[in-house]
Amino acid sequence: IEDEYGGPRLEDGKVTLAFMKELMQWYKDQKKLHRKCTYQILVQVKEVLAKLPTLVETTFKKMEKVAVCGDNLGTFYDLLNIFELNGLPCEANPCIFNGDFVDHGSFSVEVILTIFGFKLLYPNHFHLLRGNHEMNNRNQIYSIEDTVQMFTRGVPNSGGRVPTQIMHGGLFSEDEVTLDDIHKIERNQQPPDSDGTGTPPPRCPHHVPSERLSCDPPRVPPGPMCDLLWSDPQPQKGRSVSKRGFSCQFGPEVTKCFLEWNYLELIICSHEVKPEGYEVAHDGRCVTIFSALSYCDQMGNKGSYIHLRGSDLCPDFHQFTAV
Repeated sequence: IEDEYGGPRLEDGKVTLAFMKELMQWYKDQKKLHRKCTYQILVQVKEVLAKLPTLVETTFKKMEKVAVCGDNLGTFYDLLNIFELNGLPCEANPCIFNGDFVDHGSFSVEVILTIFGFKLLYPNHFHLLRGNHEMNNRNQIYSIEDTVQMFTRGVPNSGGRVPTQIMHGGLFSEDEVTLDDIHKIERNQQPPDSDGTGTPPPRCPHHVPSERLSCDPPRVPPGPMCDLLWSDPQPQKGRSVSKRGFSCQFGPEVTKCFLEWNYLELIICSHEVKPEGYEVAHDGRCVTIFSALSYCDQMGNKGSYIHLRGSDLCPDFHQFTAV
């Protein structure tokens, strides 16, 4: 590294807490991390993530709590605000980030390298779940691939702990899907995201309330990997065609059946903007959490994150507005 570079440096090639604090301040000042440090972080985190199973299971002690954060979508200052409100991740303050780390916002590189750094620092207490923006075609559409080629193939699709299941999208196009079925998904691949021709879908709003829908992207055959990344809850019973053109929308009895079939009590999703930053649906069995404040600088929504405690895993919601 050149002598004139005055930014954060890895210590003997490793991420440390001091490095992470310096990195966040460096990024806050809108400066660039040296490319050699960036490359080392990407190589190391790829190795860590590649070893994880598709379904990541973790347990918490009775008095322990974990923070669950929804979509960030490249909003670095929202990420810093969450760390300010919740405290920095550490072994005593574990975190789960539920997908869609990049795209839309102006600071995707800063966000992804920050959360990758914390994953390296606390691999067993900082969990990253894959969202539908952790895939090549979405990165091409929203231009992050022009900035950096991401190692997205290592990010788990789903995670959680009985009796709570956490996934970025939602439930499945078919009944009687089990946790064992999720375990068997081959996640080290690009998810289906087109009509089968390999053509990227049209650029259209991603997290949109139904009243704002104005496009009809191509349909894809349903499948569990696609469902985990793309499906959405709906208030009506049964299933319906997704407003996004991918996977499906699922009703309250679909949630009830999935939970009973797998001896669960709650699912936590992200993926869709909510005015209050979160939404509780399906008789309290389905929670959506969204952490990008004022999505696309247009929606005016609040941001939110959840605390789950090991004693009961009941969600405790924390909202934030101005950063």
